[in-house]
Amino acid sequence: MSEFKSDFLKVLSERGFIHQISDPEGLDELCAKETVTAYIGFDCTAPSLHAGSLVTIMMLYWFQQTGHRPIALMGSGTTRVGDPTGKDESRKVLSDETIEENKNGIRKIFEKLLTFGDGPSDAIMMDNAEWLLKLNYMEFLRDIGRHFSVNQMIQRDSVKLRLEREQHLSFLEFNYMLLQGYDYLEIYQKTGCRLQMGGSDQWSNILSGVDLIRRKEAKEAYALTAPLLTTASGAKMGKTAAGAVWLNEEQLSAYDYWQYWRNTEDADVEKFLKLFTVLPLEEVGRLAALEGSEINEAKKVLATEATAMIHGREKAEAAAETARQAFEEGQSAQGLPTVEVSRGDLEAGLGVLNAFVTAGLCGSNGDVRRNIKGGAVKVNDKGEQDANRILTPSDLTEDGIIKLSLGKKKHVLLKPV
Repeated sequence: MSEFKSDFLKVLSERGFIHQISDPEGLDELCAKETVTAYIGFDCTAPSLHAGSLVTIMMLYWFQQTGHRPIALMGSGTTRVGDPTGKDESRKVLSDETIEENKNGIRKIFEKLLTFGDGPSDAIMMDNAEWLLKLNYMEFLRDIGRHFSVNQMIQRDSVKLRLEREQHLSFLEFNYMLLQGYDYLEIYQKTGCRLQMGGSDQWSNILSGVDLIRRKEAKEAYALTAPLLTTASGAKMGKTAAGAVWLNEEQLSAYDYWQYWRNTEDADVEKFLKLFTVLPLEEVGRLAALEGSEINEAKKVLATEATAMIHGREKAEAAAETARQAFEEGQSAQGLPTVEVSRGDLEAGLGVLNAFVTAGLCGSNGDVRRNIKGGAVKVNDKGEQDANRILTPSDLTEDGIIKLSLGKKKHVLLKPV
């Protein structure tokens, strides 16, 4: 469908959020004429969501900004089962206490991006444990299970791929599709929700709920998915060599988050400005048209705007200024990420290889050696050519730290304690 009437689908289309819609004309008409309720579910498998979840989170943001009511569903119930989608093996079973802690960590991000309240377009937060943990198994099989075809279920990618590879798929995981479909039905019955959104890997799971609502309630519900993003070089969104790009500051500093976006590949700048900032499209177009070294200015704007969305404007601008001082002025920049090391270890002599691995700048001693040979390693802003170099208290600056640098963009301060 080339042109949408509703503000919501216009925004999503223009910014690149749409992969599939179950009934584009029907959903567009619904969103154009009334306030619609939609939800996205987030399982509580970690204490924070990461940047890979941002596409769907931003879909909820724009849903509310265009006058509709978003629901952020905490999946502390389905987390006890584990979604097999895209997984080669069963998820680790988490304790109830861990799931609750993870849920509390995940909630924080939505409180920054959505407005909660009792108004017609105010966001709602729900938890599927509220109904899933109370299910009577026999009633569930009779009332819900009979609407699901095993023939169809085993053809869904999340199941089919595991079976084709002869990888273990537990009956527990096989049930996940039923539970997600049941979530949609429950949320529809409680709130009148007519739309579930998610990543494209969730398409079959979402359709199971659309079909269940049609069968049980004789009502039309809708599915909308976003593309699963990779970077221009094929890397998975939200992942780096150092690990996940977490959204909560307890897991990743605002500075490191800023740096993730600053390191965006040239070919991704326009796409990421559209998806992960709220800049007007005219400004996005202007920034995307920059060429040569000027594209770095667009990357800085992307980094600052994306960081402001998650960490607030003040921390985003502080991160930008710290980076400017570190990269452009060569200062030690106290705002850089800091890793503590034992003062005793430093006094005994800390090998430069060990220091760079400890700081998280390199994954192994061999990695450090390769970077030394490539001229990418600096200690206190001076190039380091000796892989056997030993750091001691004499390397501490006036600020009482040792600045380690990998290339022009990655810096960590070692602080003895």
